[in-house]
Amino acid sequence: MLRIIVAAPLLLILVLFALSNPGPVAFRLWPTDLSVELPLSLAVLGAMAVAFIAGALVLWFSALAARRRARRAEHAARLLEAQVAELKARLAPPVPGPLVPTA
Repeated sequence: MLRIIVAAPLLLILVLFALSNPGPVAFRLWPTDLSVELPLSLAVLGAMAVAFIAGALVLWFSALAARRRARRAEHAARLLEAQVAELKARLAPPVPGPLVPTA
């Protein structure tokens, strides 16, 4: 429900922006004569989308090192827990078994 409350005004703003800026803008690639004409709103929203994706990729790549360190730490913790369990088993007094009468 909270998602809808947050997303609805943002989508409304995006739609109003797109409808308010229909004027064409020409995009040219400098060394060539390649030219594309797009509505201003599409150009701005496209640039925002590209920037968002680029930022997400930078964040994802920077988090790779932290995830790798976390996996190594979890592996080390499991090894240490196994060693502690083994040492406790060595130090524990032997459990007496049932007495079996001999004939």
